[in-house]
Amino acid sequence: MSSAILQNNPMSLLIVIVNYRTSSLAIECLRSLVSEVPTLPNTKVVVVDNASGDGSAEQIGAAIANEGWENWVSLIPSEHNGGYAYGNNLGIRPALNSPNPPSYVYLLNPDTIVRPGAIKVLVDFMEKHPDVGIGGSGMENLEGVQRPAAFRFHTVFSELDAGLRLGIVSKLLSKWITAAPKSSEPCLTDWVPGAGMMIRRGVFESVGLMDEEYFLYFEETDFCLQAKRAGWPCWYVPQSRIVHFPGSSTGVNNTKNTPKRRPKYWFDSRRRYFTKNYGWLYAALADSVWIFGYSLWKVRQVIQRKPDTDPPKLLSDFLQNSLFVKGSFDSAGVQK
Repeated sequence: MSSAILQNNPMSLLIVIVNYRTSSLAIECLRSLVSEVPTLPNTKVVVVDNASGDGSAEQIGAAIANEGWENWVSLIPSEHNGGYAYGNNLGIRPALNSPNPPSYVYLLNPDTIVRPGAIKVLVDFMEKHPDVGIGGSGMENLEGVQRPAAFRFHTVFSELDAGLRLGIVSKLLSKWITAAPKSSEPCLTDWVPGAGMMIRRGVFESVGLMDEEYFLYFEETDFCLQAKRAGWPCWYVPQSRIVHFPGSSTGVNNTKNTPKRRPKYWFDSRRRYFTKNYGWLYAALADSVWIFGYSLWKVRQVIQRKPDTDPPKLLSDFLQNSLFVKGSFDSAGVQK
């Protein structure tokens, strides 16, 4: 299938799903949208298969045809896996360049199930608050237990807390801890996960598409930061509920399995986020406080016989991918 239906039909909402080797989950995600799409006229869905190479594109295409979803879903098989931002941009770009660009773009992970009414709740919120640029859905597991889905921007203080993991320090740094307190009501926040993120078209007009120099992780954080700097606030809307199975494709955030070694692209993305947005000195300080804090945590872990739930070789991998080892410039020429 092509992206022609995105260009020939007016629409108010575009839902973008980027798949990488999770075709069965992506199909179930689409199935959860069957009853949602009719509640919002002029809604279209595009699935981008990020060069899975495992038959995902064919399986998703067959499901779309067999289920009769062609009038609201299109498939873009990418020949190149350029990462999460790249895949989303591949779906967003033709829609924004079409004669009838969508009022909103909703980024949705393939490893999600949309609860009834979730998308309409979020669109209604955005319509009632035209000054809001980005809205995030609430995340939960299948049993309805709420997951963190509203976050603060990463800072030196959040990095110290993430490494040190000491209760008294966490209390002192509570205003900077990345995960914001859970809320049952819509609230202003710094950033929300790309697993369920509604973006007003005006945000793209102000800051452009997502930064494709991020392969995976930190790209949505960076995008929300650029939006905030351009005057577009981000809100968390927990009444918009989606089920999320994190780490289904990468395994990085999968809490049900033994942690996998953290991939190099995670460190690359973290390093880019700090150097791009705060400069070399701040990024170096962020690396230093995490290394210091985590080293103390490892000593305390041995002395107090605490369980080790971290990814294997996390400290050595962090050191090898730190600013001090990687040098002063990244591939995009951003000073570190």
